This record gives sequence, C-alpha cells and structure tokens, in this order.
Amino acid sequence: MFKLKAVCIALVGIALPLTGQQLRHVEMASVETRAADRTVSLPAELQPYLQAEIEARVPGYIERVLVDRGSEVKRGQLLAQLSAPELMADTAAAESAFHESEAEESQAEAQVAAVQSTYDRLAEASKTPGAVAGNELIQAEKQLDAAKSVVQSKRSAVRAAQERFTAAKTMGSYLRITAPFDGKITDRYVHPGVMVPAGGRLPLLKLQQISHLRLAVPVPEIYVGHIVRGASVSFHIAAQPGKNYTAKISRIASALDPQNRTMMVELDAYNKDGTLAPGMFPTVDWPVSSAQPQLVVPSTSVVTTTERTFVITSLNGKAHWVNVRKGPALGDQVAIRGEIKPGEKVVKRASDEIREGTPMP
Repeated sequence: MFKLKAVCIALVGIALPLTGQQLRHVEMASVETRAADRTVSLPAELQPYLQAEIEARVPGYIERVLVDRGSEVKRGQLLAQLSAPELMADTAAAESAFHESEAEESQAEAQVAAVQSTYDRLAEASKTPGAVAGNELIQAEKQLDAAKSVVQSKRSAVRAAQERFTAAKTMGSYLRITAPFDGKITDRYVHPGVMVPAGGRLPLLKLQQISHLRLAVPVPEIYVGHIVRGASVSFHIAAQPGKNYTAKISRIASALDPQNRTMMVELDAYNKDGTLAPGMFPTVDWPVSSAQPQLVVPSTSVVTTTERTFVITSLNGKAHWVNVRKGPALGDQVAIRGEIKPGEKVVKRASDEIREGTPMP
C-alpha cells in the first residue's frame, strides 16, 4: 500500500505546472517592430481582356473555315465563309428594284421637263392680250404641279428601294465572318457543310485576347482600404515556379459581394512571353499598409488557450503572463498587440506550463 501511494504522488508531481521551481534554461526573444507595409497572399483568376463567341448573324451553310484552335488573328480578318443562295437572290432582287425605281424617277423628271416647257411657252404667249385663253394657262400650271408631285413620289420610292438594297447587301456581308478584335482562336465548334442558324444558338468559334489579360482578385473587406489604383502588384502561377509577374490595379468594383464580403478588383496583366493563359488561378502578393508599425515576436512565443492569448515576460525575476491579440503571421513571426513594448524580452518557446510567478533564470 505504501509503494502504491508513493507512485501516485510521483505521477501527480509530473503533471503539475512549473510553479515555485527555478527553470533551468529559458530562451528569450526580443519584441521587435516591423514596418506595417506587408503583403498577403490572395487567390485570383486570369481572364481574357476581350472574349467573344463568334456567331452567325444570318442563317446559312458553312462553306469554309479559315482558322482553327490556336490561330492568331487580326481585327477584320476573314474567319469563315457562309453560303446562303436565297439571301443572294434577295440582294439581287433588291438591286433590280432599286434600279427600276431610278428609271421611273428619270422618266417622271423628263415628264416634268416637258410640261414645264409647255407651261413656259403659254406663259410667254399670255403676255399678248387674246393670244392664249386664261383657262389654258391654268390647266398647264396644274399639269406641271401634278408632274412635280409624281417626281417627289418617285424620289421617295428610290430612297426606299435604295435602303432595301443597302440592307440586303449588309445582310449579304454577314456571310463573311470576320474577327472583331486581335486575339487567338481558343475553340472551334463547326466544320464545312454544317447548317448554322442565326441568333447564337450555335457559336462557330471562340476568340480571346490573351496578350492583354484581366487579373481578377476578390479582395477581403478587411483589406479594401488599402487599394491604390495604378499600383503595381506581383503574382505568380503554379506553372512557372519561382517566376514573378506584375500587374497594375486598373478597375475597382467599389461594392462588396454580400455572399463572401469581398470586393472584386481587376488588374491589367500583359502576357509578353505567352506563359500566362486565361483560366489560370495565380496567387497574388497583395500589398497591405497601415499607419502604425507592428510589434512582432516569434510565432512560438504566443500561447493561446481557451481562456486567453498571451506571451510570457520576466518581471522581477519571475514569469509574467501578458495578454495580447494576435495579428497576421509574417513568416516565422506573428504580429501582436497588447501591454508590451518594443525591446522587451519574451519566452521564445512559451507554453501554459510556465505558470505565472515561476522563477526565471
């Protein structure tokens, strides 16, 4: 029974915290100050600066596709040619109607010229009393007015026919699918012989501008006060380890997403060497600054329990717990706030086993 009691006392003694006994060796570290300017890692996404699903504006059959996935294209370059015989027939009919209207206008103008000549002769003869009956001159004037009205009507018909012809020619030009901007074809959906409807139900190609990219960064609410338009920001991608890229802050949403409390910020990134691609998820070294410098200690100096967060200093040769609040991690250090000053010494590898009042070496 005596032996069992002695073992229990020994076990209890092992579990007791370090109180009232001198610590043999405690490594101390200084509380340092660090400039508040720092960076935090934020996820981002690369997007094309311009992107378009190339669609047919008129229905027709694919006659030719002159590009494929990976093709570099310039604005206005022919990408595909459609065939639509009925559209060409409509254009020809509109052109014929336009020319017919022009001919009718010319004929009406000739009629006006003839009636005008007759009226002028009668008007000149009427200056001699009794040479021309007054009623005859009035009839000639009415005929001239009627002929001029016909000309006006024919001119209106010519304008309408010309507009129909122009619209038909414009519709015919839609059979030529051209690039709306410089970029690269990243997808091809059709081949010759396919019937494509109008209205985007079947896109033909996908064109993306990848020489100039948008770097979209959802910035957490806590950091939105540090956004500076025009500032350069570095980022890196998994496909190119060790290589840093830069982008410039260009567009700020100025509104938070209520779902995740972030503000979308877009940066302009230029893909000079072609190593960047839309859809990549880079990591951005987002700059964060503050008016006040930060106090930092080794990460191992901060102890967090269910009741408090603290560091351990030496006060009159004894351990003293100082309550602190943890800030962001800075490598192997962490920022803190509390009743502590720069230059004070704290236990480098602290734990709650070093109780308040434990003698310090």
